[in-house]
Amino acid sequence: MKMPGGKIGQLWTQVGVQFLPFADAATTDLPLLRLLRLSLFQVTVGMAVTLTIGTLNRVMIVEFGVSTTLVSVMVALPLVFAPFRTLVGYKSDTHRSALGWRRVPYIWLGTMLQFAGMAMMPFALLVLSGDNGAPVVVGQIAAALAFLLIGAGMQMTQTAGLALATDLAPDHVRPRVVALMYSMLLIGMVVSGFAFGLLLTDFTSLRLIQVIQGAAAVTMVANIVALWKQEMRDPSRTLKGGAGQPDFKTSWRAFISVPYTRRFLVALGLGTVAFAMQDTLLEPYGGEILHLGVGQTTLLTALMAIGALVAFASAARALTRGQDPCRLAAHGLLIGVPAFTMVLLAAPMEAPWMFRAGATLIGLGAGLFSVGTLTAAMGLDTAAHNGLALGAWGAVQATGAGVAIALAGVIRDVVSNLALHGALGPTLDSHATGYGVVYYIEITLLFAGLVAIGPLAHHSAGNHVSHADDLGPAQLPG
Repeated sequence: MKMPGGKIGQLWTQVGVQFLPFADAATTDLPLLRLLRLSLFQVTVGMAVTLTIGTLNRVMIVEFGVSTTLVSVMVALPLVFAPFRTLVGYKSDTHRSALGWRRVPYIWLGTMLQFAGMAMMPFALLVLSGDNGAPVVVGQIAAALAFLLIGAGMQMTQTAGLALATDLAPDHVRPRVVALMYSMLLIGMVVSGFAFGLLLTDFTSLRLIQVIQGAAAVTMVANIVALWKQEMRDPSRTLKGGAGQPDFKTSWRAFISVPYTRRFLVALGLGTVAFAMQDTLLEPYGGEILHLGVGQTTLLTALMAIGALVAFASAARALTRGQDPCRLAAHGLLIGVPAFTMVLLAAPMEAPWMFRAGATLIGLGAGLFSVGTLTAAMGLDTAAHNGLALGAWGAVQATGAGVAIALAGVIRDVVSNLALHGALGPTLDSHATGYGVVYYIEITLLFAGLVAIGPLAHHSAGNHVSHADDLGPAQLPG
C-alpha cells in the first residue's frame, strides 16, 4: 500500500508556487536566501521614503511649526537627483575599480549618502525648530542638505541595486524578481511606517534623534548584508584591464535610437504622472469631502498596499506565463480609469465604500503598470547596459512622480479658490471641484498613456515567450 505522503508533498509544492508567486524566483545560481538578502536594499529605500515623506513631513509641520511651503520644498528636494539616475546607471555599467566591481561601488556610495543624510537630519531639525537660539536659516540649509543627501542616496542605491538584480537573475525568472523587489520596497514602507509611529507615540526631541539615527544604522547594516558576496569580481573590469568604453553621450544616443524606446519612455512618464497626482490628495479628499475620520483615511494606505501586493503577485505569474509586459502595463492603465471614476463618484453619491474600492483599484493598477514597465525596461538593451536602461526608467518615473505631486497641489488649490469665489459658476461652488479637476486630469492622462503604449503592446501581443530579454519594446519589430 502506497503512502500518500509523496502526492501530498507534490500538491503542497504546487500550492506554494501558485499562492506564493515569489517562491520560485530562485534558481540554482541565485538561491532564495541570496535573493532575499539582495532585496534588503529595497527595504532600506522604502524606509527612507517613509521617513522623509511621512514621518518628517508631519513632525516638521505639527511638532516644530515649520511652514507647509518650506516643508513641501524640503520633501521635494530628493527628487532633484532623479534625472541623474540615467547617468548613474551608465556609470555602473562602465565602472572600473581595483576590485573588478561595477555595481557594488555605487550601491555602497548610495548607502553612505543615505547614512550621512539621516545622521545630519535630527540635529538640523532641532536648529530649524528655533528652540536652541541658533539662527533658523542654518537649520533650513542643513535640513535641505540632509534631504538632498538622502534623496541622492536612495536614487543611486536603487538604480545600481536593480541593475545588479538584473545581472544576477536568469532571463526566465526576471519577472518574478522584479515583483519581489517591488514587494520588498512596499514591505519596507509599511513596516517602517508602523515602527516609526509606534516609537514616536510619546514624542520628544531625544526620541526623534534616536529613531532617525536608528534608521541610519539599520540602513547601513542591511545594505552591507544585501551586498555581501553578491557581485562577482571580474578581472577584465579592473583599473588596468579591458578596453575603453563609449562615453555617456554615445551610449545614450545608441540606447534612445532603439526602436520604440522613445515611445516607451513617453508612455512611462504619462502613466507615472497619472497615478502619482493623487498621492497627496486622496486622504484630504476623504476627510474634507467624504467627512471620514483620521483612522478611516489612514486605512486607505493599507488598501492601496493590498491592491499593489495583489498586482505584484498576479504580474509575476502573468509575465512568467508569457504575458507581454507592455500589455500588462496597459492593463494597469485601464484599471486606473474605473478606479479614479469611482473616487470621483463617491462624493456625489456619498458612498465611502466606493471611495475605498477606488483606492484599492488605484493600488492594483499602479502596481501592474510599475511592474510591467520595469520588466520591459530590462529588455530595452543588452545585458551590458542594464544600468543605463534601468536608470532611464527610474529617472522618468521619479521625475514624473515629483512633477505630478507638485502640480496636483497647485491645481487643486487654484481651482478650489476659483470655485469657492464663484468664478466657475454656482454649480461648481464646492470644495470638491479642485479635487475633481485633478482626478479628471489623471483619467485623461491614463487614456494618453494607453495611446502611447498601445502600439508597443499590439506588436508583441501574440509573442508568448518566457524570457525577459524577449519581453521589452526594444525587441518589437520596427
